[in-house]
Amino acid sequence: MNFETLFNPYPSQRMTTFGRKGMVATSQPLAAQAGLDILKRGGNAIDAAIAAAACMTVVEPNSNSIGGDTFALVWTEGKLHGLNASGPSPASISVEKVKAAGIERIPTYGMVPVTVPGTPGSWCALSERFGRLSLTEVLEPAIDYAEHGFPVSPTIAKYWELGFKNISSLQDELYQPWLDTFAPNGRAPRAGEIWRSKDHARSLKSIAETKAESFYRGELADKIDCHFREHGGYLWKEDLAAFYPEWVEPIHVAYKGYEVWEIPPNGQGLIALLALNILKGFDFAAKDLVDTYHKQIEAVKLGFVDGLKYITDQRKMNVSVQELLADSYADERRALIGKHAIMPQPGEPPKGGTVYLAAADEEGNMVSLIQSHAGDFGAGIVVPGTGICMQNRGTGFSLSPEHLNVLEPGKKTFHTIIPGFLTKQGCPVGPFGVMCGSIQPQAHVQILLNTIDFGLNPQASLDAPRWRWLRDNIIEVEPQFPDYLAQALARKGHIVQRALDSGMFGRGQIIWRDSESGVLAGGTEPRADGEVAAW
Repeated sequence: MNFETLFNPYPSQRMTTFGRKGMVATSQPLAAQAGLDILKRGGNAIDAAIAAAACMTVVEPNSNSIGGDTFALVWTEGKLHGLNASGPSPASISVEKVKAAGIERIPTYGMVPVTVPGTPGSWCALSERFGRLSLTEVLEPAIDYAEHGFPVSPTIAKYWELGFKNISSLQDELYQPWLDTFAPNGRAPRAGEIWRSKDHARSLKSIAETKAESFYRGELADKIDCHFREHGGYLWKEDLAAFYPEWVEPIHVAYKGYEVWEIPPNGQGLIALLALNILKGFDFAAKDLVDTYHKQIEAVKLGFVDGLKYITDQRKMNVSVQELLADSYADERRALIGKHAIMPQPGEPPKGGTVYLAAADEEGNMVSLIQSHAGDFGAGIVVPGTGICMQNRGTGFSLSPEHLNVLEPGKKTFHTIIPGFLTKQGCPVGPFGVMCGSIQPQAHVQILLNTIDFGLNPQASLDAPRWRWLRDNIIEVEPQFPDYLAQALARKGHIVQRALDSGMFGRGQIIWRDSESGVLAGGTEPRADGEVAAW
């Protein structure tokens, strides 16, 4: 990987960070430093990633929690491994029961959207298979921050305040444990103020000491079960006891000399691969930015409509990943892209709130990890005495029986969080990823074109202004997106809206490794409080 910026129309405000012995990139500096400390204590990249991930549940609690889900791609010993630690819907829930309660659409908050959390299980699975240190040692930094507190960083304070406004407005005693935990002074903590949760610390310690057994089949499981039964929820200890993370084979497409890897469905990483499979047939060497953006947008639109039609729990899909990624299907979809924006429609393939972090060590281990409880503070449900905030990933289900992603007992929903990984001729280049809902596959495409087609370094690839497709021919661009490009895209038939801030354009991290020297190059998101901690 060439670390020089060969073509950069958007000069970076930060410099790419270099290291040799190890690197951890996250959207919160304390978590990145915790991961680096674990490396210095003899841990490997997997230990560092777990430490950073556990810390993120404390220092960025608006975006992720113990009660969320996790996906990971791990490069070790010459092979890429995939981990899907997303939990299914509870066994006791059904469309009929939800509708009988007078609900016509799965709500954002409350008991209904809560699915089985996979995050604690992911930490244990990663640690047991690839880690070097004990889970107790790896979770020490997170436990310390939860018990003794940390100063809230600026971007997180902004979203914490938003979460407080939303949840406090519900005026229901069901959300009092959330308010007691995350707004103990009757408001969200401000930037620089200390926040702590001794309950969260005790839960982390219990998870570490029991290798997550307490969460799924022990004391914490009993507390979760009791709280949900008391309030008419559907998540019971039987659901927790039945859950185990799944090791999966990552999926990929070849793109201009590289291989781009994602987690297979139920994640939406397939959308990024669908778009890249279309885009690989175009030559962007002329560096015509208008044409580049136009074709990116059109390819992402086509990938998204297919993804939204076909992606669900892989056991329920009516087409295979191989069919969707067939070159013949990519050729067919590519032919639809002309000079003007089209209204995207799904094709017929041939039959046959989130945090992202990256970690690497000097031995060649690399980790791409993403975890989330969906929207800001998930379902707003905190289990009393635990500090655990539960996810609302069930909002991804439909209550329409005709929909492929219809709610069913024990089913995994369409999942937005996706880690990415890049290789070249079978050798690792490194992990990359962006968090924030539907922007994720779109940002993966933009980052990879910035890197591969235009030779931008990791930091410049993240700094470049982004766009995001909303629906039909409507796109939204960041405030700093050049006006002349926005106008040119409008002339091509795109309906261009300009956002007032960059909050919905994702927050990402990148670590690339030079194959000859082993030098690591990292970039961190300018749209967050992020840091690349290097050694």
